[in-house]
Amino acid sequence: MTLASHQSHSMTEPVIANQGRTLEPVHAGEERQTEGRWTGRLVLFLRGMAVLSLLKGLYHWSIVCGIGDGPDASFESAPLAWQSATVFFAVIDLVAAVGLWLTAAWGAVVWLTAAISMVAVQILFPNIYGGSLTPVFMELGLLAVYLWLALQAAREHAP
Repeated sequence: MTLASHQSHSMTEPVIANQGRTLEPVHAGEERQTEGRWTGRLVLFLRGMAVLSLLKGLYHWSIVCGIGDGPDASFESAPLAWQSATVFFAVIDLVAAVGLWLTAAWGAVVWLTAAISMVAVQILFPNIYGGSLTPVFMELGLLAVYLWLALQAAREHAP
């Protein structure tokens, strides 16, 4: 089925091949289709996580750039494992922030990777960041909230 075979439709309503739907322009002033309650909450959570990831990424970059360090501590004199982890989190947190803000699927995947990486660094390599359990519980708690909201939003859109 092609566009040319649909002569009954006007030129302003082309039909997508094999789907039978029409493409119509978005008109200013028309109300957008309302999203569900749980979907809205999930988007709000993702935007909040985007802001948090942005702040975490900027914090790690401030360490790399030497902003706020004391006179005796510098990025260059730190152990290589600590430097590598700091640069990794500086990059991945900012990438996750962009993806989460856009509510793109890849944003959640990058954020999940960053969260699990932080948990792994804290638990498996305590000599890098000190092995504190506070970030572990925070990351796992935020992950649990995300999964719960995602499941509720999926149920909302299920047939």
